[in-house]
Amino acid sequence: MDNYEPGRTYWNIEQFHRMKVPFFGFRDAQDVLKTVAISELNIRFIRCFFPDINGMINDFFIPAAELASAFATGKGFDGSSVKGMMRIEESDLIFFPDPSSFRILPFLYEGKTKGLMWRNAICFGYIRHPDGSPFEGDSRTILKHTLEKMEHAGANHFYIGNEMEFFLISDLDDPRPLDQGGYFRGGSYGDLRSEVQLLLEIMGIPTEYDHHEVAASQHEIDFVFDEARVMADKTLVFRYIVKKIARENGIYATFAPKPFPWINGSGMHTHMSLWQDTTNLFFDPDGEFGLSSLAFQFLAGLLHYLPEIMLTTNPWLNSYERLIPGFEAPTMRAVDLGNRSTCIRIPAYGENSRAKRLELRSPDPSCNIYLALAGMLASGLKGIEEKRHDAVIVDSNIYAMSAQERHKRNIQPLPGSLIEALNLAKQSSFLREIIGDHLTDILLADKENDWSNYVAARAQQVFSEDQEKKQRELHEFNILYSRKELLAAT
Repeated sequence: MDNYEPGRTYWNIEQFHRMKVPFFGFRDAQDVLKTVAISELNIRFIRCFFPDINGMINDFFIPAAELASAFATGKGFDGSSVKGMMRIEESDLIFFPDPSSFRILPFLYEGKTKGLMWRNAICFGYIRHPDGSPFEGDSRTILKHTLEKMEHAGANHFYIGNEMEFFLISDLDDPRPLDQGGYFRGGSYGDLRSEVQLLLEIMGIPTEYDHHEVAASQHEIDFVFDEARVMADKTLVFRYIVKKIARENGIYATFAPKPFPWINGSGMHTHMSLWQDTTNLFFDPDGEFGLSSLAFQFLAGLLHYLPEIMLTTNPWLNSYERLIPGFEAPTMRAVDLGNRSTCIRIPAYGENSRAKRLELRSPDPSCNIYLALAGMLASGLKGIEEKRHDAVIVDSNIYAMSAQERHKRNIQPLPGSLIEALNLAKQSSFLREIIGDHLTDILLADKENDWSNYVAARAQQVFSEDQEKKQRELHEFNILYSRKELLAAT
């Protein structure tokens, strides 16, 4: 470290390997505290993570010396300044770290003072009121409660595997793509994807795939499937690591759904299946597509209720600029085997019972994944409860169909704008069942404000009188307007 640069982050992976210290997989609070107490590790701070209502990461740090008391009695904070939390007159909330989510970050931090070095860890948790009751605005708690309802369908595991797409960009003020690569072809920064995955592996977050995506400067890294709550935690860690490594390389990463017009946007294709212990409940070797009747009920519920929950899976004005025809994003509510033009796809990768699953292609990576997964699971469980079998199954490219053919086959569109999704959410009692009145009211008010601000900004613009040209100009304006806060925040 003779040539260290103050304030930089340095990796020191070898020391962990020599000491055989785990970065993850802690059993309980005592297990965590025992590891943190190892002086050679020099873990000085724990970064407590939770998302706001829209999925933006919020965090605060506690000194390692305070961790034992945090496990015992929690750490209080002011919830009134966090979107989706509390009003100022009732703002006190308490964060209780979840020891099972504790992971040591594989970085060695070095401050401005020469020789001052330390390590951090990261931890998720549950948020409670001062009286100890669960906070109704805690999205991790909402997912936990939704998962508890699986037992009514005979399941005890909801497994999720995410495909995470993102862009690497030049800067935040005037973002530009950094390469002209394409799908599985060319491009730059493959070494950055590799570095991200190696760091994630050390932290107990295995991946199974990475590649350059279709659009210029667009990348994808896919996760090995895991329990829904664990996958939600992993997704936020992933977003943090990708953005950090990008900054270490002098560039920026963004999970904004559509940072540039006229090229593909970024999705969070979500693979899912219900299990009972070691049995995949979605698999039936004699069923159509190898799916069980329960799986068809689940996907019918998901397809039916998806428009009502899209403020959780696609929360931004920018989200709906991605969901337009011609850019490999779904716009219609239908199901098919291997067909990527449909909203739900049944991956056609053989008849392996463990691999049989559904893939929802509409969500984007900017969302609050805890609320999104709660909405997906609740929709599927509702389909099972109602014994639905009304999903529209197609065997051809929806984009090549005429409007008349789609109407004849009852293929309905997804909401095509934030205001459409907002209006459907306002009318939905189902959304309130999932996330509760507190979050529903805040979410609706927040999106109403987003739309009002957009309409006011749009009114100041002058567009062409030619309708085709106007649509192009409007799409470009919508991208430029809606991406501003998302480039850095997501």
